[in-house]
Amino acid sequence: MATIHVDGKTYEVNGAHNLLQACLSLGLDIPYFCWHPAMGSVGACRQCAVRQYKDKDDNKGVLVMSCMTPAADQTRIDIDDEEARAFRASVVEWLMINHPHDCPVCEEGGHCHLQDMTVMTGHDRRRYRFNKRTRRNQYLGPFIAHEMNRCITCYRCVRFYNDYAGGTDLGAFGARDNIYFGRYAEGTLESPFSGNLTEVCPTGVFTDQSHSDHYTRKWDLQYAPGICHQCAVGCNISPGERYGEIRRIENRYHGEVNSHFLCDRGRFGYGYVNRADRPRVPEWTERPGQEAVTLGVDPALERITGALRQARRIIGIGSPRASLESNHQLLAMVGPENFSTGIESREQACLAMMNRLQETSGLPTPTPREIERHDAILVLGEDPVQSAARLGLNLRQAVLSRREELAEKIGVPAWNAEAVKTLGQDRYHPLHIVWPAPTELDSVAVARHALAPDDIARLGFAVAHAIDPAAPPVDGLDPASQERAGEIAVSLLKAARPLVVSGGSLASEAILEAAGAVARALSRRAAQGGLVLIRREANSTGLSLMGGQTLDWALDELSEGRADAVVVLENDLYQRLPADRVEQALARANTRVVLDHQRTRTAEGADFILPAASFAEGSGTLVNLEGRAQRFFRVFEPAYLRPETRIHESWRWLHALSAGLRGEAPGDISLDMAIRACAEAHPGLAGIVEAAPGSDYRIEGLRLAREPQRYSGRTAMRANLDVNEPRPPQDTDTPFAYSMEGYSGSDRPRQQIPFAWAPGWNSPQAWNKFTDEVGGHLRGGDPGVRLIRPQPGHREYPAPVSNDGATDSSGLRALVLPRVFGGEETSALAEPIRQRMTAPVVMLAHPDAEALGVRDGDSLTLLGVREGDSLMLFGGLVVTVSEREDWPPGWAGLPAGLLPGLGQGATLTLGKPSGGES
Repeated sequence: MATIHVDGKTYEVNGAHNLLQACLSLGLDIPYFCWHPAMGSVGACRQCAVRQYKDKDDNKGVLVMSCMTPAADQTRIDIDDEEARAFRASVVEWLMINHPHDCPVCEEGGHCHLQDMTVMTGHDRRRYRFNKRTRRNQYLGPFIAHEMNRCITCYRCVRFYNDYAGGTDLGAFGARDNIYFGRYAEGTLESPFSGNLTEVCPTGVFTDQSHSDHYTRKWDLQYAPGICHQCAVGCNISPGERYGEIRRIENRYHGEVNSHFLCDRGRFGYGYVNRADRPRVPEWTERPGQEAVTLGVDPALERITGALRQARRIIGIGSPRASLESNHQLLAMVGPENFSTGIESREQACLAMMNRLQETSGLPTPTPREIERHDAILVLGEDPVQSAARLGLNLRQAVLSRREELAEKIGVPAWNAEAVKTLGQDRYHPLHIVWPAPTELDSVAVARHALAPDDIARLGFAVAHAIDPAAPPVDGLDPASQERAGEIAVSLLKAARPLVVSGGSLASEAILEAAGAVARALSRRAAQGGLVLIRREANSTGLSLMGGQTLDWALDELSEGRADAVVVLENDLYQRLPADRVEQALARANTRVVLDHQRTRTAEGADFILPAASFAEGSGTLVNLEGRAQRFFRVFEPAYLRPETRIHESWRWLHALSAGLRGEAPGDISLDMAIRACAEAHPGLAGIVEAAPGSDYRIEGLRLAREPQRYSGRTAMRANLDVNEPRPPQDTDTPFAYSMEGYSGSDRPRQQIPFAWAPGWNSPQAWNKFTDEVGGHLRGGDPGVRLIRPQPGHREYPAPVSNDGATDSSGLRALVLPRVFGGEETSALAEPIRQRMTAPVVMLAHPDAEALGVRDGDSLTLLGVREGDSLMLFGGLVVTVSEREDWPPGWAGLPAGLLPGLGQGATLTLGKPSGGES
């Protein structure tokens, strides 16, 4: 800590910070542009000038840039010094000489950092009367719009994109006052984190292109605290709604999970909420092939309960993309003996193992923020950027953090970004990746070892044995793999905080056992390490803690006639198992009820469809991959602007169906009641009650506002329906109000913040007003509660997977690889994500490509897939061959989402484009 004196007042601050960060953490306002709490200082904009004095006797002082000055003990500065204020005003003026002053049409207007700083400095007149420099803008893809004329040359964009996120296709071109930020040629930005430019940029150079299609000012959007549903990381988001549609998603600060940044799938994958073909009212199809009949709520519930009462046995199929509350209500309705998680058996076995390993491996699971402090990493059988993108960004920062350690040794502060970067150069903490395909992290890795799944596991067991000789050796391991294992073990043992990362992308229990063995070995060597295990979907962890039978079991029960009714919760079964198996099972059921917010293939074959709420229209609880339970809240009431809709949370529909099956009138159920019911029924989920405040939470007697104070147009929102303004919807489930009337300030600590705004701060930089220190944690505490904790004691090492040398001679085996764009069911329905989905490729080893008579870039036709007794036939899906020297022979790599229901290891039938089978 350090004592500093600001404008005659004395404060205690973090001495490791610079003066700008220290003053902002104190709640003092200093204008700035180029500095960012996640990226440090470069002193490019000269906007944060203050007067510094040598000591208490100095009455002259000098102007310094507060972002480049350490907050050393007994530092004395004046922010309100007249010359400092004049200097800051002049800086804004010359930064804006070529700025178009197009606030009325700029899409950054209303949450623009430049606007905030201009007001803060008092600049309100234009004196420049000459021609302004104009730029030609570039097409940068479906995510980002480009307007270079608004640039003030702060360099934040390239510092984030290149230095922080590892992108290579955005640069700064030119020199001095003639700098252009863009690509060397027009084209789509390649980084899966490019969307963060919309918040990193302090002006409107980079704006949200998906928002442009239906633009609304920030102050006219309605918000609620949300949790991203597109992977298992659990990033906190601020979804903004207008006219009953989600218009944009912004980052919601969480000190331990996502901090300042989101991945592009989470930011731009919301389009499925706005689809016109969504089910919005209950539907009934009397006979297959007939047109569906729409029903009211009461008739629908009556028909469904009547049909279910006639059933001998009802199977309930849950979903890892549905909330805990909805899954519990389904389980309570059908009974634990009739409940399936809706997860395929191999994936469910992997989920159970991951939960067990997090408790018993001997190493804790670090939060994403803590990951960045680890100094040696083994990624075993995962591609983090493709399967949990935001986590991949954390791993990259962990590798780069060696620069800061080197800088600390010679007294260079971590916030001095360019000095740290120059000192570090290409020196990184060791990162070892064991994965068959190229990854986004390869450029900062020591090596990537391309192996087949069983070989990945064997290498992991060999690493464990090299770390701890008590771990069983791996028989028959070739010398090259033995050497690799030794090198990885040495890296991990030398580290103070080694980290093991694995997951279920390859659906291999052997790989997970190997990762657990490495973790156990490290824990026995007293290393302060960590273990991170990546799940596939938003609530995979929570549902696995709840328990239930597999999807395979549920389909078998239906296929064999042991059940004749099924209720499917927010789950497209065709995405999980082969189509013929799903069709056979569903065809045997007399009653098929589907609750979903999308028209999936499963919903198309249902007798009844109940319109479920998406994350934007409902509230519930998810558990992320670290075991953190977090609450998401309804953004808007769908029936307010579309009175004909009957969209409700699935847990509310299922509660009403349960009452109907008991012959009772459906009573009301609140979110608090649904949460308590779930917590009481499942001891492992008891902590979810504390994940967020209940509906009675108030600040100074006020609900929390969903709308900014300048929200406008409420009287016109429904003018096409009725000129009389109705009362805003009343929310009895949450502490939030559907209006601007309520608490929205920053002076009282709170966890659940719908949108970032504070007096004088309208841009995303307003999050600085809600944290204990800039870049730290929310003053009200970071949201959520951890449910999975390490247990004392050590398990015995498992036996390594054997290598019997057997190969499948019947054909190439499928290796389904996760992909950030198109690999997740709901985001793949969003148009911007669809535009970023690359053309399908099949990865082949050179010997396999040679045997098929194809080369890199040639085409192959997928004719069919055989998995066990199931056979899937295709109409000739054509894919491009990607021939790789380091790809494991006998396997064909295909992107997730290309062939719904395709499982790992399925046998592929491939043909040449002419149609001949190979």
